[in-house]
Amino acid sequence: MGGWVIRSRSRVVSLFVLPGVLLGVLLVPAVGGPAVADAPEPGDVLVPGVVGGGRAEYPMDTPDQVLPPLQPEGEVPVPVPEEDVDELVEYMPRSAVAAACTASTGTHQRQVERLLKLRVDGKQSAADCRAIRAFQVREKIKPANGYAGPVTWARAELLAARKDLDPKRRCPVKKYAVACVDLDRQLMWVRKGSKVTFPVVNIRSGRPGYATRTGWHSIYWRHKDHWSSIYNTPMPYSQFFNGGQAFHAVYGQLATPTGSRGCVNLSYAHARKLWDVLRKGDRVYIWGKRPGS
Repeated sequence: MGGWVIRSRSRVVSLFVLPGVLLGVLLVPAVGGPAVADAPEPGDVLVPGVVGGGRAEYPMDTPDQVLPPLQPEGEVPVPVPEEDVDELVEYMPRSAVAAACTASTGTHQRQVERLLKLRVDGKQSAADCRAIRAFQVREKIKPANGYAGPVTWARAELLAARKDLDPKRRCPVKKYAVACVDLDRQLMWVRKGSKVTFPVVNIRSGRPGYATRTGWHSIYWRHKDHWSSIYNTPMPYSQFFNGGQAFHAVYGQLATPTGSRGCVNLSYAHARKLWDVLRKGDRVYIWGKRPGS
């Protein structure tokens, strides 16, 4: 296999080619730079509202590899987090971090207003802040200062789905197992017939330019201790369903200002449980669009 490498200030663009066929373009972090967990995109001004919050030991996603993974089957141990449940730390502008009850309109203001049954106008009010702050205190989201950011939205969306899983009936009901991924709400679950075999959980899908591909797919390759040799980062409990896109665990929070680079990210604990639910050949159905993408 031949190819070219084009260097930019922060990335290396590799064009991978087989004789006569262009197979794909990969964006690879430039060699020598520090590994940054979920580095913000240009113009992204949101920061974790708690010092030290939102960090991860490893990069939290890997670019869609376009091609199926080439790593052979094998057990290469990947790190196990010390705790399965990470604290929920909201992302917000620096100016809002120390506020007792912020007047700033959040990035997910309308969604949170709708889910908390507030007046839906997309504008933060004193009443909104008090209601959102009470929700954050109840759900142990830090800091609890009323900012309607991605973490607060994700938690509210999950709680609503536990009461009404599929209000628009988008998840196909089949005799076989179907892993349903709702990009609109950033949620997924598995059902077989009328039975839900894997309960609804939060996920993180592709950011702008790296959209998670919608439609029907099948689990075609599974690797419990997958390690990306291209990007030198672990991808535990990987279950590939389309090219380089897979369900896999990440280290750290899922509800970040930016999405993944194509994969469907889950918490480590949920990816481990999903591993025992799905099998090679099981179907995956994906619909919608990640908000902001």
